[in-house]
Amino acid sequence: MGIDQNIRAAPERPAQVATMTAVVQDEYGEAKDVLSIAEIDRPRIGDDEVLLRVHAAGVDRGVWHIMAGLPYPIRLAGYGFRAPKTRVRGREVAGLVEAVGAGVTSVAPGDEVYGIGEGTFAEYATAKHDKIAPKPGNITFAQAAAAPISALTALQGLRDSAQVRPGQKVLVIGASGGVGTFAVQIAKAFGAEATGVCGTTKIDLVRSLGADYVIDYTREDITSHGQRYDVILDAGGHRSLTHLRRALAPRGTLVIVGSETGGRWLGGFDRSLRAPLLSRVTGQTLTALVNSENARDLVALTELIDSGKVTPAVDRTYPLSETAAAVQHMVEGRARGKIVVTV
Repeated sequence: MGIDQNIRAAPERPAQVATMTAVVQDEYGEAKDVLSIAEIDRPRIGDDEVLLRVHAAGVDRGVWHIMAGLPYPIRLAGYGFRAPKTRVRGREVAGLVEAVGAGVTSVAPGDEVYGIGEGTFAEYATAKHDKIAPKPGNITFAQAAAAPISALTALQGLRDSAQVRPGQKVLVIGASGGVGTFAVQIAKAFGAEATGVCGTTKIDLVRSLGADYVIDYTREDITSHGQRYDVILDAGGHRSLTHLRRALAPRGTLVIVGSETGGRWLGGFDRSLRAPLLSRVTGQTLTALVNSENARDLVALTELIDSGKVTPAVDRTYPLSETAAAVQHMVEGRARGKIVVTV
């Protein structure tokens, strides 16, 4: 018997889209004004990507730059001219692999990993397979999330740009910050003598990292004692190149990895532009680091952490619902090490 033409089959229901809780942003501005919690669709992955169940996400300075859209060249770099192209912030991540793309063979669902993803202030995030690595076994997810961008910057600045050797004298400016806390430990791991520069309230932290000497910048200048350093890694403040060169050995190397002036157009990046030019007419090597995000160096970092030579310094953790407060705490410069959002 045929189907009664007056009876219509029920329409097929669309497959239910999996959702997640995330911190979203629809306009540029400060954390308290533009970040909010929302329920959104889980991200989809490409053939060379993995889907991560986020356990923790690091709060690095780059988060603020992209969130605020400052300095303005950030917007021209592809993040969106009038408003952010993507709604979810966060890049440093540690968590479990939930799913892998068709072309991914380096990790499998269930693996504990850390690295650099996209939109990590959320329950789920994506990452390229070549930007994640197995999580060090002797640290927590929160500690692991504090490491990827900051630690890779320190590692590449000292190992590649400065080529630090045993016995050299290394000065780390901004030693109590995200990059600086790793730089002090990595310099020591390479056999160098490390001097950290920080404020009064953070001296004990920098000493606990293994620094041989600590300079309190509120009481003395880096040139006060006439010491010349083989390597200066500048991860804080905005000292002039002339000033930094006075503390640098005649054949020493300056590596600029951070500088903040609050300027809306260059924001301190002008030193990074001038340093290589000045380097051509002096015996000193003056350079600005552009870090490389790759799994190979994450594995090298894992070896340093597993050996006990490097331990991520986490100032405090915030739940996902308080991400705006976490970013604000980092921006205010009060953090002793890294701020981490837990999920």
